[in-house]
Amino acid sequence: MSVLSSDLILQRFSEETEGKLYQRLYNAIRSSILDVSLRPLSRLPASRDLAKVVGISRNTVLTVFEQLLAEGYIFSRSGSGTFVVETIPDSYLSAVNTELGDSNTETQLELSKLGMVLLENASAAQQQWGPFIPGVPDVNAFPHQLFSKIQARINRRPNPHSLTYSNSGGSPHLQEALVDYLRVARSVRCDSEQILITEGIHQAIDLITRMLCNAGDEAWIEEPGYWGIRNILRMNQIKVTPQQVDKHGMQIPKQVAETPRLIFVTPSHQYPLGSVMSLARRQKLLAFASASGSWIVEDDYDSEFRFSGHPIPALQGLTENAPVIYIGTFSKTLYPALRIGYVVLPKVLMNALKTAHSELYRGGHLLIQNAIAQFIEEGYYAAHIRRMRLLYAKRRAFLCDLISEYLGADLLSQYSDNAGLHIVLNLPDSTNDVAICQAANAEGILVRPLSRYYMQTHARKGLLIGFASATEVQMEVAFKQLLKYMEQHTNITNNLTMKS
Repeated sequence: MSVLSSDLILQRFSEETEGKLYQRLYNAIRSSILDVSLRPLSRLPASRDLAKVVGISRNTVLTVFEQLLAEGYIFSRSGSGTFVVETIPDSYLSAVNTELGDSNTETQLELSKLGMVLLENASAAQQQWGPFIPGVPDVNAFPHQLFSKIQARINRRPNPHSLTYSNSGGSPHLQEALVDYLRVARSVRCDSEQILITEGIHQAIDLITRMLCNAGDEAWIEEPGYWGIRNILRMNQIKVTPQQVDKHGMQIPKQVAETPRLIFVTPSHQYPLGSVMSLARRQKLLAFASASGSWIVEDDYDSEFRFSGHPIPALQGLTENAPVIYIGTFSKTLYPALRIGYVVLPKVLMNALKTAHSELYRGGHLLIQNAIAQFIEEGYYAAHIRRMRLLYAKRRAFLCDLISEYLGADLLSQYSDNAGLHIVLNLPDSTNDVAICQAANAEGILVRPLSRYYMQTHARKGLLIGFASATEVQMEVAFKQLLKYMEQHTNITNNLTMKS
């Protein structure tokens, strides 16, 4: 660390071109402390070493240290060395904060128009772990020890091809494993060469949009729908047209003014409402896309976690050579921090999009991809999903019972199909669901407002409540707190019969 500190001070010293050597070194160290480049309690280089690095006399360094010590920037500990103080004097902090504030304001004004739009519509939560967070699995229940053994086995003698960039769309081992899994579990038709491994759904959507759309092209999305898709489309200057969702999935308008280039759907478990696209609606959508030259982007969201009824086959496998780009992720079945998703590309697109992916994103993480492949092939993946399905079904039932007991079962979403990792709690139109969520989120109860998933003004009000990552005890405590925020921030007690 002292070597890094010496390098930093030398760099700052070189940037100080005016004044005597003493003043230049003083300014270099002081500015490094004020902007926290030299962290509180970090050790400064020894005066003899610093003098040698900077190329000045040791007496000059000692004089500077004495000045900084007198002003309260550093302190000396006998036999240990010289250190940055833990708390910088308030007067200097105020001056620095003013300077940084001005700098940040100036930087903010230099953002692009698209960048400003993105920030204005940012919806990603600051906290991603806590009671009722939607869409996050129980990461504690993942078999970490087993998976670590698989990784260790692979890492012991890694293939050199797994330690460099990937230009073939990901690990061939994982591509082969996914072909078999998706065929059996989701009725997806594909060869391994059609599979592209990405760093999650967002990267997949960004790549698809960049390669298939020009600025001003139209894309259909579900209404309500995932905010992440909207933001990626905005950044790529795509015209976004929301299409209403009913119990059968996305509605296809009778008259189409402009043919969409892309159609984004979550047919197996609509996000966020939970409806399942009917077979008739699926066939109608496929026929429309084939006739119009549109591409359907099928996000197979939460398809693994269906707690009743028969599994819903993927839209992609309904017909031969369907105009469907199928995307999936391990974020819900394993854990989000993996940042590994996959795309099943139609054969006509696979070479172009794989090449583009390599050029834009420089694929990697092949060792972890190989570990996931073995996890799948050895049967652990399917076993983990079965185990989690039972756990989540139990937690979901407990949450629904809480809602029925305290608020009434009629507030549960009409599209509830016993699938996914969250439920929707419907609220009266007069309810301020955003205010409820803000108050709850501040206390670590991470519900999300349903109204934020709508683009148009007729947004329904409600709460997305996740149940996967919290135990029954945690859910009961958090739910009772949530009821208080609902009472405090709305007139909900006048509209609902709350049972206690």
